[in-house]
Amino acid sequence: MSTLSASMLGETAPSAERGVAMGELTGRTVLITGAGRGIGRAEALYLAARGANVVVNDPGVEIDGRGGDEGVASAVVAEIRARGGRAVADTGSVADWADARRMVELAVAEFGDLHAVVNNATIEVNKGLERLTEAEFDDVVAVKLKGSFAVSRWAAAYWREQVDAGKRAGRAIVNTASGSGLLNPLPTQTNYAAANAGVAAMTTVHALELRRLGVRVNCVSPSMVRTRLTTAVPGMDRTAPEGHPDPKDPAVVAPLVAYLVSEGCPVTGQVLSVRGGSIAVNHGWTQGARIDKDGELWTLPELAENLAALPLEEPFDRLATALGGALGSQGRAEFEAMVNAELDRT
Repeated sequence: MSTLSASMLGETAPSAERGVAMGELTGRTVLITGAGRGIGRAEALYLAARGANVVVNDPGVEIDGRGGDEGVASAVVAEIRARGGRAVADTGSVADWADARRMVELAVAEFGDLHAVVNNATIEVNKGLERLTEAEFDDVVAVKLKGSFAVSRWAAAYWREQVDAGKRAGRAIVNTASGSGLLNPLPTQTNYAAANAGVAAMTTVHALELRRLGVRVNCVSPSMVRTRLTTAVPGMDRTAPEGHPDPKDPAVVAPLVAYLVSEGCPVTGQVLSVRGGSIAVNHGWTQGARIDKDGELWTLPELAENLAALPLEEPFDRLATALGGALGSQGRAEFEAMVNAELDRT
């Protein structure tokens, strides 16, 4: 069980003391995969406390993907409802194409719409390359990479239908990667590192594709967060002194995710590393400028102000620069229009 504290999540302190206004996400429906434990659970509780309708997806499997326990997702839903929030459980597998579609349909059926997806589900099997089996490689990639794709795909299909029907609203996808695969690929994690790197790359592609539908796509990359997957990491068992926020608590990731799925957030096409109170923008496999906060969690207004000061590369500008003169001398607007026309044609 996570070590989340009420003070980290902000359920007990008055909103004025927290610097967070309750209801910032009211009316927003968010599907969070892997939300039964760890980071996903923290995100579900945090978003629900701020008014979001939450679909808590988690089949309750072991770390390596075996087994299953429907009570894991249901327990988080019960926590949310006990605090006055709105949530529904889903126990499908993100790696199953039909299950991914059903969880999107559940969000719409239960709450009338779907505004955001947070792809957090993952499993882990750590072995050296010469001992890693085909199934162990495939299973990790299926949940982490294919699962992020599958849920995003069905959400995007729904959002495309809404746009075609004249219903355009601010939508968002937040993918979850890891330092393993981006900044510090760890030995024994061939499958996990490859899948996370793929998720980060997919983020940029989807940000470029889905902008025309009013969808923003970003990726968060947590580091040194205490979850079932990191308990064996040296030093992870050390906690903060009593009365001090714990920088390893899964709750440190939740405010950034809440901001990225909020309706007014302009950020898209970014991979953002999170370690304690530090948030850094990644440029490929290199970590760039960062913002820092000691003590309490970031608030959404603080994130809106401070992230705007970071040098965030605009996805279409980055693509145009990378392609150089290969596509002619079109201006930025003409280039984006050409890409969008091709996407709609295919």
